Amino acid sequence: MDRKLPPSVLRLGWISFFTDFASEMVYPVVPLFLTSALGAPVYVLGIIEGIAEAIVSIMKGVSGWHSDKAGRRVPYIRSGYGMAALSKPLMAFAFSWPVVFVARALDRLGKGLRTTARDAMIADAVACSSAGRAFGFHRMMDTGGAIAGVLLALLLLKLLPGQYRLIFLLAAVPGVAAVWLTFKLRDEPPLAAQECKNPQDAGPVGEPFTWRALQGFPKGYWLTLMLLMLFAFANSSDTLLLLRARNLGWNDAEVITGYLLFNLTYALSAYPLGILSDRVGRWRMLVGGWAIYSVVYFGFSASTGQGIWWWFPLYGLSMGLTEGVGKALITSQIPARRKGTALGIFHMSLGLTALTSSIVAGLLWDKVSPSAPFVLGGGVALVAVLAAAILAPRIGKINRQPAADV
Repeated sequence: MDRKLPPSVLRLGWISFFTDFASEMVYPVVPLFLTSALGAPVYVLGIIEGIAEAIVSIMKGVSGWHSDKAGRRVPYIRSGYGMAALSKPLMAFAFSWPVVFVARALDRLGKGLRTTARDAMIADAVACSSAGRAFGFHRMMDTGGAIAGVLLALLLLKLLPGQYRLIFLLAAVPGVAAVWLTFKLRDEPPLAAQECKNPQDAGPVGEPFTWRALQGFPKGYWLTLMLLMLFAFANSSDTLLLLRARNLGWNDAEVITGYLLFNLTYALSAYPLGILSDRVGRWRMLVGGWAIYSVVYFGFSASTGQGIWWWFPLYGLSMGLTEGVGKALITSQIPARRKGTALGIFHMSLGLTALTSSIVAGLLWDKVSPSAPFVLGGGVALVAVLAAAILAPRIGKINRQPAADV
């Protein structure tokens, strides 16, 4: 079998690279712009980001179902990336925090609109046995763009201190490049339907988004989703890791360096680990990543300031083991004609669970101690490892997967 990635997957990788390049140029600048230039209180940032992430999670579910109903992926991808590109110059012309909120909401609305359709297009473009490779490549490109964006943002903040609006305008350039690449995408029939050992159908395309309709999905899909949601509750916002480093005495440069170490390890590991998951079994990779994540979080809870240096690259490794592999695992258990709906449920469920986790972790930080959210995250991740060890063989039997996949 030809293991080369199809052109659509390669293009989607570059589209995500340029979009994350633009987004990460903006992301570290927004808090400075809100508080310094616009004089907004800190709690406003929390409100904006909380509502923005809720929009993303809900839209991922709705857009996935609707892309199945329409029988097309490209319009959702193109519109979503277009909204993201438009949000950058909109911030440059903001003279009050509500305008920043509108820009962030537009950016997140675009992310929710495009993400599920994009992942469904990746799943459609490759055979099931190559899904880990495809999603691993995409995660590598996405995170590579994030690294480039963060580095350029740091350079621009040094060269253009206080010129936040100019940075937002410059961020529009890679955003426009991403949108331009979307015009080279074309909807194609799902390749995975030829090989996947999925049920042939789970109801007609475009069936109403109701509980009765969802009952047609395979039992293995729901059990897998349940395990992924359990781990999602352990996986609170990455900003807590940065705050913990600061809490333990790191300066700004050290915090940014730790963040870059995480992203660099993630980017370098996602693609080869995705390929490996196609060969040795996705559950093995996923459970290994969850176990490393548990160790990392317990490490953040107990380590001293200089003792957490190694936890950042290990955290990146755990993400490389789990993010793309989890998507490949879920797509291998759903009918090709309902991939958008099933991936939408997957993204929406994990997003809302992670949002809840971040709220709980923040409360634990404030009310108990800065180490408490990491004890909770490490403990829940460990429970997920044990639950997967028990349920993965059962899921494999339900789906009639080869033994290597469980």
